[in-house]
Amino acid sequence: MNKEKYEVVIGLEVHAQLLTKTKLFSGDLTTFGSEPNTNVSPISLAHPGTLPVLNTAVVDLAIKLGLALNCKIAAQNYFARKNYFYPDLPKGFQTSQHSDPICIGGYLTIEHNNSTKDVLLNRIHMEEDAGKSIHDLLDNYSAIDLNRAGTPLLEIVTEPCLHSADEVYLYLTELRKILRWLNVCDGNMEEGSMRCDANISIRIKGEKELGTRVEVKNLNSIRNVKKAIEIEFERLIKIIETGEKITQETRSYNADNNTTFSLRSKEEADDYRYFPEPDLAPINITDEYLLKIKKSISTLPIELQKKYIKDYDLSNYDTSALCTEKEDANLFETIAKEINNYKSIANWITGPIKNYCNENKISVNEFPIAVKSIIDLINFTNTGKIHFNIASSKLMLAMIDEMNLTAEAQAIKLNLLQENNDDALIEWVNKVIENMPDKVKEYKNGKKNLLGLFAGQVKKMSAGKADMNKVNILLEQQLTK
Repeated sequence: MNKEKYEVVIGLEVHAQLLTKTKLFSGDLTTFGSEPNTNVSPISLAHPGTLPVLNTAVVDLAIKLGLALNCKIAAQNYFARKNYFYPDLPKGFQTSQHSDPICIGGYLTIEHNNSTKDVLLNRIHMEEDAGKSIHDLLDNYSAIDLNRAGTPLLEIVTEPCLHSADEVYLYLTELRKILRWLNVCDGNMEEGSMRCDANISIRIKGEKELGTRVEVKNLNSIRNVKKAIEIEFERLIKIIETGEKITQETRSYNADNNTTFSLRSKEEADDYRYFPEPDLAPINITDEYLLKIKKSISTLPIELQKKYIKDYDLSNYDTSALCTEKEDANLFETIAKEINNYKSIANWITGPIKNYCNENKISVNEFPIAVKSIIDLINFTNTGKIHFNIASSKLMLAMIDEMNLTAEAQAIKLNLLQENNDDALIEWVNKVIENMPDKVKEYKNGKKNLLGLFAGQVKKMSAGKADMNKVNILLEQQLTK
């Protein structure tokens, strides 16, 4: 298989469920995990004579995302009926947007291979979700849960401008970051609040015409999207190189055996018989309304990263980690007002604090140590009286269990203070040197990089309490005798 001969062309359709309390056209709750068919009403069940009422919070979130993604906001746009029949679609049509979406064009910048790329957007439009069909609950029937019916979605559609699974991975990661940053969508793909369909085709490198595409649906993680694209790229090449013809179809991905499989053929575009929704008035967005939404948008991650590099002299790695979640950045800025060792703050937030939160499935805002105590912990660690590894693995947990003690008092109580007494350090150093005569000989013969090995043994012998700066000095002194 000559993969270098071909170029993959990918366009994405991402459905983001909005963080509104109620549905798009009714007061039904959007709570995830409720008992089946409890978040419903005559409106979401499509009883005769019921009429929709627009949830204006959806319009706000659509505009907010559109502005963040450099879209043109359509001053006039409207909803349309997308007609098709499916058991979990009570009305027999989906209320969506067709020829006049609320957000037009736009782009999202990603960094790939030490360069930037603008992933071009075609549109962002508002629509309602369908219900959910459950096929493995009953032996002879499919079950229908309409809790999700009418839930507000934004569909974010790219142009066919992505050319690798890696680019797709970076785009989806960055898009999810912005969705969460703006509090538009929680980005939880496992719960279905962010879903991605990938349209994939291949062509000979240098050609301009698009090949026959396949659509891969039901992708429930960014990693699975990447895997599915890689599989389809190779599968489509094999079809071409064996002289067969690619069939336009819809496929799905099986994560258990890392394969894709056909769901249905799709030889022609579906005729959904779109027409304007007669029960909803067109949406008119004034300049004043647009300005109000624009002012509500906080600084976006990419701009905040630039600020942190300039103002706090942090690395790209640190700023990227801090700006993944808005709560992390807010905590950093709060602590940075009290501590000017910005690198140490970044290390604590992106390291032990974030690890603890991930392990306990909580946000940084729910971290059990108060901000003033976090500041105390970082300041105490910066004095050099305790090693960072000991502070992060033992002292931090002790402060969570017993919050009335200062960091230093807790460290003294647990005997965690770093040992910097020369007599004790020399004793550990000499023991390590005595135990490793062969390595000592190698060191004296020129293998100076063994110093780290000796230092590691001292650290182990002292249970992490030795002052490693002094240890390194003492080791060099003792090894040169």
